[in-house]
Amino acid sequence: MQETRFTLVTDYQPAGDQPAAIARLVEGLQDGLAQQTLLGVTGSGKTFTIANVIDRLQRPAIVLAPNKTLAAQLYGELKGFFPNNAVEYFVSYYDYYQPEAYVPASDTFIEKDASVNEHIEQMRLSATKALLERRDVIIVATVSSIYGLGDPDAYLKMILHLVRGEKADQRQI
Repeated sequence: MQETRFTLVTDYQPAGDQPAAIARLVEGLQDGLAQQTLLGVTGSGKTFTIANVIDRLQRPAIVLAPNKTLAAQLYGELKGFFPNNAVEYFVSYYDYYQPEAYVPASDTFIEKDASVNEHIEQMRLSATKALLERRDVIIVATVSSIYGLGDPDAYLKMILHLVRGEKADQRQI
């Protein structure tokens, strides 16, 4: 597994309430607190505060957002703060999802329908790959994306490692 340190890239220093918030969040995580909440108005530097916590702790992080819009914003900001680390995006790959339904008034059954976004599916695979290969990983995800995930061991069994220049028997692949 690749060992790379988190490197926070910024021209700013924590200010105002941020230094105390960073210290308390770091302390809480080191003490094993299961839950902590960082509150702040829009534009108060919550993402910058979280970036500083990640930089101080030097361990993988998952940042959960309530929806894809906020997740995309957080992903962009964290990618800017950590350009040399694996900041990954893990949201539901559905562009459209209609669960099956029954309408009693018309005795109608509506079949399940979905449209998968292939680019988001690739980003999800990239996030999974990063978690398996390195420690300097920040996953930005939506709450709903973590439901229905497959077995990590099954994913590992599907990986095929090929090395450029090395001969491989087609039948073994």
